[in-house]
Amino acid sequence: MVIVDTTVWVDYFRGTVTPQADWLDAALARERLGVTDLILCEVLQGVRDRALQRRTRKLLLALELHPGVGLQIALAAAEHHRILRSRGITVRKTIACLIATFCIRHRHELLHNDRDFAPFARYLGLRLAPSCPVAD
Repeated sequence: MVIVDTTVWVDYFRGTVTPQADWLDAALARERLGVTDLILCEVLQGVRDRALQRRTRKLLLALELHPGVGLQIALAAAEHHRILRSRGITVRKTIACLIATFCIRHRHELLHNDRDFAPFARYLGLRLAPSCPVAD
């Protein structure tokens, strides 16, 4: 399963050409894709036009939807943040910790375009989908 992060959905819906958006476009018909409830919320919050929001919601709800936060994910995400901070790495967004930890815990790959995920791949075993940046 590949979890598609908000950063890729934003590029995809805006028509921004990135390796990740191109991969997503090709994968929509052939890959097992999912989103977490947090990603769903982030994407829909950014869509201002009501009709476009309905279409976006329909597309995202056709994918596998996963609850992203619960007690175990929250505790593990806090620990991951602590581990990275002890290495001198500051993760800018709590939601990135939660999404990365969800993917690590459930052994899902993550398709993203956000530098906050690189240390999770480098130090904590986050599996990245094809075309994702790996340097941190």
